Amino acid sequence: MGQILALDYGGKRCGLAATDDMRIIASGLDTVPTEKLFSFFEQYFSWNKVDILVVGQPVDLRGNPSEIEQEILVFIQKFQALFPAVEVRRLDERFTSKIASHFISQSGKNKKQREKKELIDKVSATILLQNFLEQIQK
Repeated sequence: MGQILALDYGGKRCGLAATDDMRIIASGLDTVPTEKLFSFFEQYFSWNKVDILVVGQPVDLRGNPSEIEQEILVFIQKFQALFPAVEVRRLDERFTSKIASHFISQSGKNKKQREKKELIDKVSATILLQNFLEQIQK
């Protein structure tokens, strides 16, 4: 059994989170510039067994896809062509950034640290992954 990764996809950068090999704990992994995502995966997959990539599905309050969804679909198509052994799953990521900002503000980080978008992206990916783990454990 391999790890599960979660991706909070963004136009400029993406937050990533990973489980441990037993798939119990979700931890923030990294924030990667979007254009370097595939080289990151190549390197990461060479050292780690990954079975599933959970990609956030951004929707508005009415459940409609957000503007970046088309870009995400293109990313997924390319990802599946390059890494066919890794299953791609989607999960509603509504409110993950707001929840991430709240957790960060409660963590005692100073204002400058709390406003780092890279940290918000990584925590958002961690929340997404935790939600996915809870869903598959039911």
